[in-house]
Amino acid sequence: QVQLVESGGGLVQAGGSLRLSCAASGSFLSINDMGWYRQAPGKQRELVAVIISGGTTNYADSVKGRFTISRDNAKNMVYLQMNDLKPEDTAVYYCKAVGTIASTPFVPRHYWGQGTQVTVSS
Repeated sequence: QVQLVESGGGLVQAGGSLRLSCAASGSFLSINDMGWYRQAPGKQRELVAVIISGGTTNYADSVKGRFTISRDNAKNMVYLQMNDLKPEDTAVYYCKAVGTIASTPFVPRHYWGQGTQVTVSS
C-alpha cells in the first residue's frame, strides 16, 4: 500500500507563494502518475496538476503559468510550487498517486493523501 503525506499549506496574501510537498511511503512496486487536486467548499474536487514518471506534466487552465509541479522519483516525492496566488485558489489540496503493489503488479491503484489547507486572503 501507499501512504501519502502532504505538507506546506497555510495562509497567504493574494500575490504570495506557497510550496506544497507530498511524500509517498509504504510497500509498493512502482509509482507512476503523481498529482495535486483541490476541493473548495461547496465544489467538486478538481485536478490542479499531474506529472507522470517520465516527467510529462498537465495543468488546469486556471493555474497555468502560476503553478509548477515537479517530482523527485528517488525520494518518492511530488511538489507544487504556487506563485501569484489568488483568493480563488483557496481550497484543501490533496496529493494523489497511482501505483502498483507486488501482489497485483498489473493493477494500477489510486491513493490519496489527507489534504492540506491553502487559504489566500484578498
